[in-house]
Amino acid sequence: MFQFLNSSYLYSATPKIESGNGLSAIAAFHPTLGKRYLYCQGETELLFTENETNTARLFNFPNASAYVKDGINDYIVQGRKEAVNPNQFGTKAAAHYLLSIGAGETQIIKLRLSDLSLCPPSQAGLEGSDCPPLSLGGLGESPFAAFDAIFSTRQREADEFYQRITPFPLGEDMRNVQRQAFAGMLWSKQYYHYIVEDWLKGDPAAPPSPPDRKKARNHEWFHFYSDDILSMPDKWEYPWFAAWDLAFHAIPLATIDPDFAKYQLDVMTREWYMHPNGQIPAYEWAFGDVNPPVHAWATWRVYKIEQKIYGHSDRAFLERVFQKLMLNFTWWVNRKDVEGKNVFQGGFLGLDNIGVFDRSAVLPTGGHIDQADGTSWMAMYCLNMLAIALELAQTNSVYEDIATKFFEHFLYIADAMNHIGEMEASLWDEEDGFYYDVLHLPNERQIALKVRSLVGLIPLFAVETIEPETLQKLPGFKKRVEWFIQNRPDLTQNIACMKSEGVGERRLLAIVYRDRLRRILQKMLDETEFLGDYGIRAISRYHAEHPYIFHVNGTQFRVDYEPAESSSGLFGGNSNWRGPVWFPVNFLLIESLQKFHYYLGDDFKVECPTDSGQMMTLWEVAAELSRRLIQIFLKNTSGHRPVCGGTQKFQTDPYWQDLILFYEYFHGDNGAGIGASHQTGWTGLVAKLIGQFGEYEGRDKAPQLSAYEQIEV
Repeated sequence: MFQFLNSSYLYSATPKIESGNGLSAIAAFHPTLGKRYLYCQGETELLFTENETNTARLFNFPNASAYVKDGINDYIVQGRKEAVNPNQFGTKAAAHYLLSIGAGETQIIKLRLSDLSLCPPSQAGLEGSDCPPLSLGGLGESPFAAFDAIFSTRQREADEFYQRITPFPLGEDMRNVQRQAFAGMLWSKQYYHYIVEDWLKGDPAAPPSPPDRKKARNHEWFHFYSDDILSMPDKWEYPWFAAWDLAFHAIPLATIDPDFAKYQLDVMTREWYMHPNGQIPAYEWAFGDVNPPVHAWATWRVYKIEQKIYGHSDRAFLERVFQKLMLNFTWWVNRKDVEGKNVFQGGFLGLDNIGVFDRSAVLPTGGHIDQADGTSWMAMYCLNMLAIALELAQTNSVYEDIATKFFEHFLYIADAMNHIGEMEASLWDEEDGFYYDVLHLPNERQIALKVRSLVGLIPLFAVETIEPETLQKLPGFKKRVEWFIQNRPDLTQNIACMKSEGVGERRLLAIVYRDRLRRILQKMLDETEFLGDYGIRAISRYHAEHPYIFHVNGTQFRVDYEPAESSSGLFGGNSNWRGPVWFPVNFLLIESLQKFHYYLGDDFKVECPTDSGQMMTLWEVAAELSRRLIQIFLKNTSGHRPVCGGTQKFQTDPYWQDLILFYEYFHGDNGAGIGASHQTGWTGLVAKLIGQFGEYEGRDKAPQLSAYEQIEV
């Protein structure tokens, strides 16, 4: 299908060739792009219609034209010959091929899109002719004469490009998975056009919009104006942007197309996307929803990925996004800290139904929930902003003061998360050795909601290492840090706060330190709890036999371990964070363990899996988690891929078994793909994990490089 907006038009341009070669062509004209030609092998039927809504079918309102956007479908499926324009003109066109293909037979259709018109040899290069000389790129009498050679050249160039991206030894199956993950990321680009003001007012050429449209969803985002190529979570099932998905998309995209990855992050902070109050739009159906604040993390990672692979440090990009993220950080502090005590709420925060209550709705108990994940995300946000500020301070000392601001704010948040003495129920449960949400009732009673979920693992994300060279270059920042260590022990006693030097004289900032880290990992690496054969589950398997139950006014609210689709009705029933494996949070856990290892080194070991007697460094634990995630897509010893589950067609058919689907999430016990089946989006992170696997596999220990050099593949 070939279509343009209505400022363009398409028409039949089947040329009369002197040699009589049979082909068909569609010409497209655009006021800024100029002419393009789609050449179709063979004298096939060309169908034309208008790219306009069928208002008669949808709204019982007369069509402006006899030819509408579903005209080609009606012509082919319904046999309605009058549904397409007999004059072969319009804004939407298709080449209609009728083929008889026998069992096991292959037929090939060749198409070529070009900005060059087809020229008979007698006209090529003639004065006054539109046809350039053949030596200057004219197509001659056939656009398909060099088709096979060009196709082979493009394939070879693609192979060379991806070999440069991952020059490490990988098995054929693993390299195939990575290539398809990258391909899916590129395929998920889509033109996204949404002007909220126009949508609220309605299309003057269409039936009048409902009277209540002006108060419809997103009406407070009157400024929003999208006219961009964006990375979709899934062009098939989720053909719109989602801000926190987009942050994860940017990581594999930065490996193969850093400019596009940077644009995705930059545009979300521009004034025609970001709300004037500093909030980043969440997704189309509710811009005002709250997603985890991972934009700064992604910005910093993309900057470092491009720096390592392509040797380019794009400080302009880093500084531009950082400036706007300071507005967003302020929005979080002002809107999501109800009591002003550096303990944050935030609602569902992308984890949908992970809690016993809908965290975005009014609680059946009244009051509010202090969220361990909301507070941890903000601590992580502080450290991400700190890392960026320290980088920018290398060339602009003004950013030293801003780095100090984020350092201090992190200490306040970390102290609030770990402070035990003054609250009836703390986010940290000393008896269980785990973090939980805390329910604040209207009568000021506080209750820990003891659901063992990712909510209690997300505090691990708030970790940052600082190299000694950085402190030496920034004396103002170093002096302020040392003052806090010496004069505010009340803020630094329960956390890793840069007081002690680690491996390579690095300093560490983290919510959890040695003892709490061990206790959390004991549960996370327990195969009867979080650790599955294919990654970390969203909720502990402990809840399969021990569901968490909370009674409110005779109504039971409960959380069970559900490794696949959820039985919960929260979020319309399409929420599945009660057991499956999700790539984005697993990726962040891997990265966090690597950062802890940079500081703690090889002497710090934990049992992995728990109760196995096998001791591992945190680098080895991270590598083990990566291996389990990657093997979701690889053939096992029986030749089956866990991702394909019980779909025998995909498991055994030679035409299907090597074609990979990158699902939205995965069964917590058997690794089968679940949810949106084409969501390469954040599941495309597997391409990054495979690259890192290829670089470091076979080494006895992690290379002793600086923190971000180690994890940038």
